[in-house]
Amino acid sequence: MLEKAVAVKRTLPDFENPPAVETLMGFHFSPIEKWQGPYFGLFWSRIKKDYPRVELQPPVVAAPTAELALAQFQSRVELPVRCWFFNQDETRLIQVQNNLFLHNWRKVEHTDKYLHYDDLRPLFEKEWQGFRDFLEDEGLVVPGVQLCEVTYVNHIDRGSGWQSFADLSDVFPNWSPQTSGNILPTPELVAMNASYPLRDVEGRLQITAQPAVRQTDAKETIQLTVTARCKPSSSSNQDIYRCLDEARKWVVLGFTDFTGLKMHEMWGRRI
Repeated sequence: MLEKAVAVKRTLPDFENPPAVETLMGFHFSPIEKWQGPYFGLFWSRIKKDYPRVELQPPVVAAPTAELALAQFQSRVELPVRCWFFNQDETRLIQVQNNLFLHNWRKVEHTDKYLHYDDLRPLFEKEWQGFRDFLEDEGLVVPGVQLCEVTYVNHIDRGSGWQSFADLSDVFPNWSPQTSGNILPTPELVAMNASYPLRDVEGRLQITAQPAVRQTDAKETIQLTVTARCKPSSSSNQDIYRCLDEARKWVVLGFTDFTGLKMHEMWGRRI
């Protein structure tokens, strides 16, 4: 007999049609001791059934703390490579380098169903545990998590709430096209980059907005990326997942506070 699905009670802002096209979550840690290139292949052999395609990428460089900055500098010197492992339809991928483990969901087709954080976190937990098991089986030390990260990437297309960059105050209330002398015309391009300290947790929220042209359909859009990275109180599963939830909370609150009420109505805000 099938059990009835339990509805998730949402307390954070929620949208019926959010502009999110990608969500990623993961952990930063000190470089794994004795990690070498062949381990990428050994790990892929474990997950190849579910992630049949692999792609090499340059390393991620994200150094919110001095301690992690040094670890990442040493990591780049020792092993300047990152691997992407794609699932069959390429809507999900695992990113691995010797000081980083991330899991991404991506909206590949327009019809792809948006997956909420509550849908994705169990998948991430499964893949992270699989990576930990791999390290232990290979005799490698499982690293202590130093930072937890959640990132949402959003596409706000031209014609959906804005027509020119003069309209951006409707999208982002903290931006205005007004100048002190009203001499300059409407800007051709606008890009923003902001960083905010987090309350009640050691970390920061980074928000970037930049114009882009989407490769799949040549549509002009504004790519709004919201990233929270915070430091867990320990590397226990309880603490790192609590920290991951905290990062997600600030991504959602930051996205909502950074964008305008007109856009919230367009996206179907429910909470």
